[in-house]
Order: sequence, then structure tokens, then C-alpha cells
Amino acid sequence: MALNNLVNQLGELNPQVFRELKGSFKQRNVLITVAISLVGQLVMLIGFGSQLPVADGDRTIYNRYCTGVKDYSNLTCLPDGFGGFEINWSLWWQDVFVWLSLIGIFSLLVVGTYMLISDLSKEESRGTLNFLRLTPQSSRSILGGKLLGVPALLYLAVGFALPLHFWAAIAGKVHLLELLGFYTVLGTSCLFCYSMALLFGLVSRSLGGFQAWLGSGAVLIFVWITTMVIHDSGVSHYPADWLTLFNPTMVLPYLIDSNSFDGSRISTYHRSFQDLRWFGIHIGVSFWTMAGFIVLNYGVGSYWLGQGLNRCFHNPKATLINKQQSYWLTASLQAVILGFALNPQYKNWGGYTHGLEENSQMLLVFNVLLFLALIAALSPHRQTLQDWARYRHQDRTFRKKGGVIADLIWGDKSPAVVAVAINCAIASAMLLTWILLWPANEYKIPALFALLLNSSLIMIYATVAQLMLLMKTQKRAAGAVIAVGGLILLPPILFWIGSMTLYETPAIWLFSVFHWGILPYANGSVFLAIIAQSLALTLFNVQLGRQLRQAGESTTKALLSGKTEKYQARVSHLIH
Repeated sequence: MALNNLVNQLGELNPQVFRELKGSFKQRNVLITVAISLVGQLVMLIGFGSQLPVADGDRTIYNRYCTGVKDYSNLTCLPDGFGGFEINWSLWWQDVFVWLSLIGIFSLLVVGTYMLISDLSKEESRGTLNFLRLTPQSSRSILGGKLLGVPALLYLAVGFALPLHFWAAIAGKVHLLELLGFYTVLGTSCLFCYSMALLFGLVSRSLGGFQAWLGSGAVLIFVWITTMVIHDSGVSHYPADWLTLFNPTMVLPYLIDSNSFDGSRISTYHRSFQDLRWFGIHIGVSFWTMAGFIVLNYGVGSYWLGQGLNRCFHNPKATLINKQQSYWLTASLQAVILGFALNPQYKNWGGYTHGLEENSQMLLVFNVLLFLALIAALSPHRQTLQDWARYRHQDRTFRKKGGVIADLIWGDKSPAVVAVAINCAIASAMLLTWILLWPANEYKIPALFALLLNSSLIMIYATVAQLMLLMKTQKRAAGAVIAVGGLILLPPILFWIGSMTLYETPAIWLFSVFHWGILPYANGSVFLAIIAQSLALTLFNVQLGRQLRQAGESTTKALLSGKTEKYQARVSHLIH
């Protein structure tokens, strides 16, 4: 009764929440969810209870949770005078807390992602998603209702595990305020991951029922890999450290004052991510600086995902973001990633500047991935480009707004090549400034050439993608993916099959996406590669301009032109 009243009150605030909760909170579903949660907790406690030491005659017992002298990996067990052993209950409860936290994180992120994408797929197949688009509710209200309502049973299962989780934290000597901070990090991680799931569900309609498995599988792999890195490796001083901040397990070692998820690995002089820096700021020095930066990352990411959701929900054919937003997105991402590249890892055979060069190469890899996503987010399809090329001259305010140049820079319906070039210039300007400030000159020239080659390759990918999206076939998006993917993957595969090694034929490897590793051996071939890429880019853009002009011709003009050509051919035939 109380649950129904709560659902009705939420329905008054957000009808979409009421719709989702009404479909989820069936008595049978609720009972099964509660049973799974409680039985799972019981099985976990029984499992941890079985790890406690048991007396075996007069033999010396060694166990992780004992309090005696350490022998190899375990401690000797001391009798407590009551037929048992002295137990380090604080460590035992810490382990229960950590495992409950890990299971909760994986469940919320992976299962919640699957539920949201699967729900959108079902709504799309039933046609009810278009009905939701026609309702007077805003996209924020509808999608917010999805975020709260679709994983409702998952929230219920986690809610029934909270008392044990809270008690394990207190018994494991976790500070209460830090525990609340962990819950805040976990909540913002769910907001980010679920927003990404909704956006993926909206833009991957062609995948059908497979999209839920693909999305949740990608989240599972990412969380699993970054969890292993956090547990075993720690800070690497590479820009890739930024990716670990999108895993809420990052703060768990701080809660138990350990180097990893193992509460017994306590060290007063080193913590895995204590030396993590961003523009020289020690964000890993304490729980609160780390948690604050993680929440900030999630907040910024959720904001940009929200922009894409607002544009795509009511207009599925719109680009994910507009061009002005893309410029701010590129600048913000470059600033965030660059901050982690300023504190490179020192090696015995390489100094500080060599570490900077390695970090710059990783930044180029990040930029390729970033711009591939930007190309997909900004590039309009054939019908949009055809309308733009055909009707832009009929807009009386077109010249007042700056004409074609301004429209290519700011317009949502114009080709994305100019916008990608501006984004590339923004990213390159930031990296160029950083490279010029390096203390040693020997690594600057190769880094500058790598930046130039990377930018030209990105522009080629953008032009080819836009050309493929102008095709008349139905599978234009798939064609663009295959074409750009082929340009990235085929060259190194063909070079490898042809036994063209990096050292014997470095010049030809300059045309691959891995050019940054070849520059020390390329010598004068760099200039030939730059000229060849510039020529290819020019030819692709000429072809793009020609196709846009053809697409801009009206149907009537095309028909009249065809009839005129036929008439001239017939007259010529009669004369001869």
C-alpha cells in the first residue's frame, strides 16, 4: 500500500516515472528481486565466514584474519582462550565491504546499462517511442523518468543490500563522511553511464536487439579492465590515467587506507594513485580531492551527453551536437587530457622530455578516437545535405548571416568538414603550445611532424566519411564506417602481409595511423608524406564539392537537362 502511494506521488511529479514503475513493480517481480538480494548477501556472508580459521589439533594455523606474526602471505593464529582464535574483525568486515561495493558497482553499471538500452529497443520496435516524442513532456522529463524508472528493480535490490553495506563499512572502520562521499561518486557514475546508455540506444537503432548486449558488454569490459589496473598497477603517468577516473572503484582503496582493494596492503609511504597529478595538482593525495575530481569528470561528461540526448530524442535525424558545441567539447577534452600528460614517467634510458614525447604520442591516439566520434556526431546525411545545397540560396537572410563560410562553420545542415578542421585546429593549437614549451629541442621536431600528419589524416577521414554519407544507397552509415575503418586498419595489415617492416620501409608507414612511431627513422620521407596526404585531401574535397553541386540541382532542372540532351542527340542523329 505504501509502495503504491509512493509510486502515485512520483507519477504526479513525472508521468514517465509512474509509467515505468507501474510496469516494473509487479508483486512477483518485487518478491523475486528482494529474494535475490537477500539470498546473495547471505551466501556472501557464509562464504566469508568459511574463510575464518578453524582449530586443527595442535597444528599452527595461518590465516589472513589472524593477529599473530606474519609468515609469508598469512599471519599465525593466536588462541583467544575460548577454544578459538583472535580475529581481526576490522579486516574481515573491510573485505565484506569491498566485495559488496564491487558487486554493487558492476551490477548498477552493467545491468543498468543493459536494462535501459533494452527498454529503448523495445519501445522502438513497438512504436511507443514515437508516441512519447509527440507528448507535451520535455525530453528531460521523459529521459529522466527512464533513468529513474527502468532500473527500478535494480535500485530495489541494491537498496536491500545497503544496511549490510553500511554496517560492514562502520565495522571496518570506514569514516562515515567518506562513505557518503563514495555513495555520491557511485550516484554520479550511474548518471553518466545511464545517460551514455540512453544516447547509445537512440543512435544505434539499426542494431536491433543486439545493441543492449553490445552496450552492456562494452561497459563490462571497460569497468573490468580499469578495476584490474586500479587494483594492481596504480598510476602510470600516462594520459590513460584519465580513463580510470570513470570507474567509481577508484575511491575504494582510499576508504580502507590501502594500496588496492586488499585491506591488508597498508603502506604509509606509498599509495597506488597518490602521485596522480593534473596540471601539477595532486588530485590523488586524499580521498576528497580524488572523489571531487571524479565527480567533476562525471558531471562534465553527463552535461555533454545530455546535450546529445536533448537534440536526438525529438529529432532522431539530427546530428548529436551542433558545431558550436563541438568546439567547446574539443577544447574541454583537450584541456582535461593534456593535464595528465604533464607529469610523464621517468625511465632509466630516457629523461623528462622523452617521457613528454611518449605522452604526446598517446595524446595523438586519443585525438584520433575523439575525432572519429566527432565525425560521426557532426556529419549530416544525404537528405540533409541535399536540402542544404538546394535551398540555402532561397533563404533571404543567408547572406546577412555570413553566407556559405559562416554556414559551414556554424550551420547544422552543412557539411562537417570545415567544422572538423576547426576542431582539429583547436586541438593542434593546444598541443603545439605544449610541445614548444618542452625543455629539450631534440624531440620537438618529430612531435611537430607527428601532429601535422595526424591532423591531415583526421581531415582525410572526415572528408571520406562525408562522401560516403552522400551516397544514394540505404546503408550510408555502414559504408562510412567501413571506408574509414579500412583507411585506418588496412594499411598496417597490408604492410605487415607484404613484410614491409618499420625499419626497412619507414616511408610507407607514414601513411598509416601509427606514423608517430616511425618518424625517427623516416628522415626526408616526412615531406613526401605530407605532400601526398595534402594532395589526397584536396582531391577528396574537390569530389565532395562536385557531389554537393550535383545534389543541389533541383529535380526539375535535372529532368529538363536530361530532356535537352536527348533532344540534341536526336537532332544530331537525324542530321547525320
